[in-house]
Amino acid sequence: MKVLNVDQIRQLDAYTIEHEPIASIDLMERAALAFVHWYATHFDPEKGPVWIVCGTGNNGGDGLAIARLLHQRFFTVEVVICSISPNPTSDFQTNLERLKAVRSVPIHRYAQGDSFPSIPEPAILIDGIFGSGLNRPVEGLWAGLIEHLSLHPGVRISIDVPSGLFADRPSTGAVFQAHYTLSFELPKLAFFIPENNRYTGEWIIRSIELDREFISNVPSPYRFTECDWVHSLVKERHTFDHKGTFGHSLLIMGSYGKVGAAILAARACLRTGCGLVTVHAPKCAYPILQVAFPEAMVSVDQHDFIFTQHGNLTLYKAIGIGCGLGVNQLTATGFQELLRDAAVPLLIDADGLNILAERPAYWADLPPNTILTPHPREFDRLFGDCANGFDRLERARAQAQEKQVYIVLKGAYTAVVCPDGTCHFNATGNPGMGTGGTGDVLSGMITSLLAQGYTPRDAAVLGVYLHGLAGDLAAADWQQEALLASDIVKYIGKAFGRVKSEE
Repeated sequence: MKVLNVDQIRQLDAYTIEHEPIASIDLMERAALAFVHWYATHFDPEKGPVWIVCGTGNNGGDGLAIARLLHQRFFTVEVVICSISPNPTSDFQTNLERLKAVRSVPIHRYAQGDSFPSIPEPAILIDGIFGSGLNRPVEGLWAGLIEHLSLHPGVRISIDVPSGLFADRPSTGAVFQAHYTLSFELPKLAFFIPENNRYTGEWIIRSIELDREFISNVPSPYRFTECDWVHSLVKERHTFDHKGTFGHSLLIMGSYGKVGAAILAARACLRTGCGLVTVHAPKCAYPILQVAFPEAMVSVDQHDFIFTQHGNLTLYKAIGIGCGLGVNQLTATGFQELLRDAAVPLLIDADGLNILAERPAYWADLPPNTILTPHPREFDRLFGDCANGFDRLERARAQAQEKQVYIVLKGAYTAVVCPDGTCHFNATGNPGMGTGGTGDVLSGMITSLLAQGYTPRDAAVLGVYLHGLAGDLAAADWQQEALLASDIVKYIGKAFGRVKSEE
């Protein structure tokens, strides 16, 4: 699913109106019907009244149409119209006349000098003041109103975008704080930015049948990964395939006190389908690995407690390095030697990233198409502090292109940023995965896919999706609060099953 900017969204609407063809007022009705269908399946008419606060643009026109359609479904509805402009849009005016014809829906006006609307506490508040076409920060009178409405103790819902939120750039000024945002056709880039979650709440996408040809042809670097596309990435297994067919991974991970990272990554690597896994670890890890994980082979470093040398690399189809590694100077030297010697796909995580951040000269030795898997703090250590989520995302795209690497920027919507500048936001995962060891599991999964012959892009996108889905399946059984990284490993098989069953 593509993610478009504001200008492209406007062009998409116009193209649909011209080429379907459909009148703009009828397209607005279609959007209102999509909103009302979602709303009616989630909220009971008996739970309290609905108050819809509308601006005088097309977002407000959506709100007026929604008010009329909810009233037809026996919801108690009241409307507040904000006198933002003396020249409302024609579609707003048409829907206002349609709503007035209903007669039994009270319509209030709010303008300069009026007291804030008094919305009853049990009411569900729907925000339709400003839409995605907003081009300047909300300040003054309307900022005060938005801040007042955001204090409403009941459920708060925004139509398309929360009022005041810029869809494709950082927001300043007042922004409505919604519990839910029902958006149309495609997600907005702002929905994937961490600091905007306090405004969007849970966001939902509903199609209003905008032109598919336009969406297919319009260029955008941003994608939201859906299961049907992930399904198409999974390689088929054949009757005479064997462990050699599915690759041999080398995991250089673990140090004294952090052997668990290597165990988690290795288990995830095998559970994701790799034929053979070898863990290279210091001597202290040898008995632990042999007892805890008999399916893996162990390559022993010459050092008792840390990684220092990689050994023979000719056996392996992919290498993952960094989890629980430490940042000792001997380790850093061994890390640089690996960068220079690696001739197969490479993934770097955790302390591997920290070593790289502390020693910028090592970038010159980094093989093209390496996968880096930083969380936001690791990313900032690598590439410099970022002002906000938009800044971090743009910097990730710039650095991926400049250095010709894949950056897996971990978060609620983990972004796989590719050397061509494209960015794939992930759809799976939950807050219960914010616990120690989940990153080690992800590293093992992606390394496994690399060893099986997946391209770096497909390995990263598929690995991230399966990782999040396994976490979702585990949380459904264990609850988010009780989730452990090892639980994710146990559900990788079910995640594969879910993806492969998608038609």
